[in-house]
Amino acid sequence: MTGILTATAVVGVVGIFVGVFLGVAGIRFKVQVDEKEEAVLAALPGNNCGGCGYAGCSGLAAAIAKGEAPVNACPVGGEPVGKKIAEIMGVEAEASGRMVAFVACQGDCDKAGKDYDYYGIEDCRMMSFVPGGGPKSCNSGCLGFGTCVKVCPFDAIHVIDGVAVVDKEACKACGKCIAVCPKKLISLIPYDAKVAVACSSTDKGPVTMKACKAGCIGCGICVRNCPSQAVTVSEFHAAIDQEKCTGCGACAEKCPKKAIVGVE
Repeated sequence: MTGILTATAVVGVVGIFVGVFLGVAGIRFKVQVDEKEEAVLAALPGNNCGGCGYAGCSGLAAAIAKGEAPVNACPVGGEPVGKKIAEIMGVEAEASGRMVAFVACQGDCDKAGKDYDYYGIEDCRMMSFVPGGGPKSCNSGCLGFGTCVKVCPFDAIHVIDGVAVVDKEACKACGKCIAVCPKKLISLIPYDAKVAVACSSTDKGPVTMKACKAGCIGCGICVRNCPSQAVTVSEFHAAIDQEKCTGCGACAEKCPKKAIVGVE
């Protein structure tokens, strides 16, 4: 009987000691939590896409709480989330227009020429190891193997008839497709943009026409017909300044190759 009582007492003392030790350790090594950081993290969408430039939403929340990132840095949450975080941080949120990804290519199976049939790994990044940088005649065009599709966390981009196409309603402008495209065909344009140049070729006109029926040949007709001087041509390639563009559509209407398209 005495042995049982002794064992019970020892266990009890050890339990008390462990409890006291854990309590003291918990107080001494307690990690201080920034309440604003926690509130910001709760306001973020939680996609952890990395489009903001940080390692997930927790990284961005910490940066915002420290004043190292703007309150509207989340491309997925956009302006609504930016305003909510601005209230948490007690600052004014700068106005930011919604952006969407755009693929500057129309070289589908009908319009783009093909030099050979390719059988191999369907990854656009692998094309740097094959002849001519891919089977299509245009070395600046979309390869159509869908590497951008595989990295999009929002199912906003699909390959249609050999060319990647963005669903602007589903796109959150995270930038993952932009980063992975080896041809650098994808960029962000304003959601409310009316027209865009759907070509990235900088080859001379005759070369472009031989490779693709819808390629920009740098003829300058778009420049001469733009009333707001929003279109320029450099290196046989047209570009539109979306800040100057009024969306009149004159450039798209006059383009002889239909390389400028409406994006509404």
